[in-house]
Amino acid sequence: MSGSDTAPFLSQADDTDDGPAPGTPGLPGSMGKSEDPEVPDREGLQRITGLSSGRSALIVAVLCYINLLNYMDRFTVAGVLPDIEQFFDIGDSSSGLIQTVFISSYMVLAPVFGYLGDRYNRKYLMCGGIAFWSLVTLGSSFIPRERFWLLLLTRGLVGVGEASYSTIAPTLIADLFVADQRSRMLSVFYFAIPVGSGLGYIAGSKVKDAAGDWHWALRVTPGLGVVAVVLLFLVVREPPRGAVERHSDSPPLNPTSWWADLRALARNPSFILSSLGFTAVAFVTGSLALWAPAFLLRSRVVLGETPPCLPGDSCSSSDSLIFGLITCLTGVLGVGLGVEISRRLRRSNPRADPLVCAAGLLGSSPFLFLSLACARGSIVATYIFIFIGETLLSMNWAIVADILLYVVIPTRRSTAEAFQIVLSHLLGDAGSPYLIGLISDRLRQGWPPSFLSEFRALQFSLMLCAFMGALGGAAFLGAAIFIEGDRRRAQLHVQGLLREAGPADDRIVVPQRGRSTRVPVSSVLI
Repeated sequence: MSGSDTAPFLSQADDTDDGPAPGTPGLPGSMGKSEDPEVPDREGLQRITGLSSGRSALIVAVLCYINLLNYMDRFTVAGVLPDIEQFFDIGDSSSGLIQTVFISSYMVLAPVFGYLGDRYNRKYLMCGGIAFWSLVTLGSSFIPRERFWLLLLTRGLVGVGEASYSTIAPTLIADLFVADQRSRMLSVFYFAIPVGSGLGYIAGSKVKDAAGDWHWALRVTPGLGVVAVVLLFLVVREPPRGAVERHSDSPPLNPTSWWADLRALARNPSFILSSLGFTAVAFVTGSLALWAPAFLLRSRVVLGETPPCLPGDSCSSSDSLIFGLITCLTGVLGVGLGVEISRRLRRSNPRADPLVCAAGLLGSSPFLFLSLACARGSIVATYIFIFIGETLLSMNWAIVADILLYVVIPTRRSTAEAFQIVLSHLLGDAGSPYLIGLISDRLRQGWPPSFLSEFRALQFSLMLCAFMGALGGAAFLGAAIFIEGDRRRAQLHVQGLLREAGPADDRIVVPQRGRSTRVPVSSVLI
């Protein structure tokens, strides 16, 4: 058990200074310091982290459960969106605002938890955030129909729990595993995103049907959230930050100032470009997550397969259930396929990770466009193209997380996660649901009112997703240019072979016997 768990809550940083002695068998540095760190074996990992392999796997399982629960809650609202529109008597732009308010809150709070997560006990931060999120989610299910603004407020407060978790959980996995083990564990962790999203649609629609009231769909995840807090408290232990990656005779890494962290991240082109690529992923997934079930319902109405959803009626459709199942399946296929392809290509091409991400985004764009274009002719063809497009889109999730973890040093990874969350949501899914709904409403204003005009307006506005996917693919291609150099610099820094010069550093580089060395400015002046 790590000593960090006995530290006062939010009073001091985790204890990362207690490392094993140099030369410990199975640990990096036991065979002498080299340019690349040795990958510790199972026994070595246990000695570094103080946790057995079984306990580490159990911690990842708990983190996966909570990740699944977070995304399940996020998309339960999308699963009952037509009923919410009817209950509160709102249009498409107001419906899109529900997701936009949540993402905006999540985005603003992410840097706060990123800062705390790099310096304080991550386990207790997550416990507090998830407990608060559970209470707020439960409260949102009791809002009367004349208080739509209160629903927006509670959805914004739900962002506290998401921010406290999403910025911190991947860094725990990074401190438990290295190399291919880390990639596999991250792929398992990110399986929970599409599976949880799909379960959100399924739970929302099925619980509503069983209870006869959409409010009960929002009362499922709070109870599961209480279970998550208990599991976090009992199972999760803090591993020392960055210890599994550095040589045992290297000095431990100490946190730098927040501004120094931001400057270093801004000078990391692989991190910036991969974050921009992930922003496109967030834009597309955020738009589809909220609007795809409603779009499919409107398509069925136009095709005459489903009666229209009239005011005062419960919107009965199987599309939320079907889309949820597709999201689960494509997510598992896409994440697994992306990680496996990248792992195999990485043996011969060190730029495999960003190239696979680029291929996934560029490949998904035409299929998503075809799914929209075919919706008026065949709902089956639409589902087929959505399936292919979402599979290719899901290839990015685990790989992007892995890129961040190996191009950023351990003491600023939570900050990097927070920065990536802010960027991807600010320019991605914070505004995309509202933007799609706003474009749809504006298009409908110029057309005669009809079910066909409602369908066409949403169809044309969603075509923006295909264009954004192409831009994201270009950003990942740019990241491929810089990925090797940025990864090498991060490795050398963790091993103590590279030092960052801060703004207050008064040393300069001068040649000495054919080699460069840093000496104080004062000695040169003298």
